[in-house]
Amino acid sequence: MRIATAAYPLDAPATWAAYAEKQIAWVREAAHAGADLLVFPEYARMELAALQGVAHDLEASLHAAAALAEKADHLMADLAQGYGVHILCPSGPVFDEDHDRPVNRAWLLGPDPAAPFLGHQDKQVMTRFERETWNVVPGDPPGVIDTPLGRIGILICYDAEFPLLARALVDQGAEILLVPSCTDTEHGYNRVRIGSMARALENQCVVVQSPTVGDAPWSPAVDENVGAAGIFGPPDLGFPADGILAQGALNEPGWVMADIDPAAIARVRAEGAVFNHAHWPESATRAALAGDEADLP
Repeated sequence: MRIATAAYPLDAPATWAAYAEKQIAWVREAAHAGADLLVFPEYARMELAALQGVAHDLEASLHAAAALAEKADHLMADLAQGYGVHILCPSGPVFDEDHDRPVNRAWLLGPDPAAPFLGHQDKQVMTRFERETWNVVPGDPPGVIDTPLGRIGILICYDAEFPLLARALVDQGAEILLVPSCTDTEHGYNRVRIGSMARALENQCVVVQSPTVGDAPWSPAVDENVGAAGIFGPPDLGFPADGILAQGALNEPGWVMADIDPAAIARVRAEGAVFNHAHWPESATRAALAGDEADLP
C-alpha cells in the first residue's frame, strides 16, 4: 500500500466553502498520486474556529471547532468514499457526555459507504499547554482499528513519546502506528519524531508522523508550527538502514509518501537480526528484577 502523510499548513478560512475546497484539494492530490492511506495532523481542525471569528480566544476556539467537527468528519468521509481511500482526519476538540472537558480526537475513515467511520482515537497524555492552560483532557483509552489495510493504532503527538502506549496498541495487533502531531518548536518536533522512530524500532512496525507546519498568528493555540512529515520502520531486514522510509524537508508543506508491504512487518518480526517485538516481555521482566534488587537491604 502507499501511505501519504501531510505536512499541513494552517489557514484561517473565511467560509465553509473555502475550508472544504482546501480539504478536497489535499485529498485529491494524494489520491491521484496513488495513496491508499492519508494521514492528517493533530489540531488541524482548529482552522474551523476561524470560521466563527473566535480563533483568538482559547476557550471559545475549542467550542467553535468542536461545533463543526462532525460536519468536517462527514466531509472527509465523502472524500474517502469518492476517492476510494482511507483517511486519518485532522484531530481536534470534541465535547461529549463522557468527559467534562474537551478531548483531542481523530477519526479514521474508510471508503465503504456502508461503514465509513472505522474508529476514533483520543489523546491520552496532555502536554503542559493542554493541561495547564487549555484544559483539554484525556479521552477514551488506546484501541486498535481493524481496516482492510491492516490493524492500525493512533498515537496523537505527545503520546508517541511514551513506549507503553504504543506497546498497548501493538499487543492488540497493531502493525502501523499513525502519529498526527502539532509542535511549536524544533525541539518539540524532534521529540515526537525521535519517539516515533523509537516506537518503530521497539515494536518492529511502521510509524507515520504528520505535522502542522508554518505560522498561524490568528490562533494563540496553534500560532507556531514546526515539523516535517515522515514514515519510519525498524532499521532491520527489509527496511532502510536508518529506518527512514520517507522524510520531508523541515517546514515544507505537502505530502510525503512511501510504499509499504505489510508482509515486510511480519517478516522482520520473524526473521530480523533482532526480535525487539518478541523480546519486549523479557525486557519488562528484567526491568522488574532490577526494581526488586533495588529494594534489597
